[in-house]
Amino acid sequence: MGGVSDDLPAYAALHADAVAVLEGWTPTGAAAGRARDRTLKLLAEGPAALGREHRAGHLTASALVLDAAGARLLLCLHGKFRRWVQLGGHCEPGDRTLAGAALREAGEESGIAGLVVDPVPIDVDVHPVACGGGSLHYDVRFAIVAPAGATERVSDESEALGWFPPDRLPEPLAHGTAQLVAPALAALRRRAG
Repeated sequence: MGGVSDDLPAYAALHADAVAVLEGWTPTGAAAGRARDRTLKLLAEGPAALGREHRAGHLTASALVLDAAGARLLLCLHGKFRRWVQLGGHCEPGDRTLAGAALREAGEESGIAGLVVDPVPIDVDVHPVACGGGSLHYDVRFAIVAPAGATERVSDESEALGWFPPDRLPEPLAHGTAQLVAPALAALRRRAG
């Protein structure tokens, strides 16, 4: 992976998409609205704000993966902080859209082919992380639907993957993961309707 200056042209399309998506998004709650506004302020710094080298914080994309009926959610027991969390991670220079970044991360972390992303975010959250000695993740979150009969495969980034009913999430659960359930299920109903 190149340095920050090498990656700026590669991040240009993703930066434009992120700004357009977040400016046009109706937040799912007051906290999500505040996080969206903070994220737009970060994005005003330009494409460099998308790379993990941006020490003040950087954009990430994650997704709550649901089965086609919305009866189960796929969560990952994260290898570094040992909590159950939605799938997702850092944006990469080749990502052209936020939804595409979330889809790529979900596919890499779950091993499931044929995932389908809803391009409308379900949440935005800003939280501290240990990246590079300490930073902030400005995480834009999406709903993703797995195909019928999908079989997951644990990646190097997780200890385990598991399917859980929306009303019986595992412990310990990462902060903010539970708040994704209602908007993800609403996105699934919107797609079906």
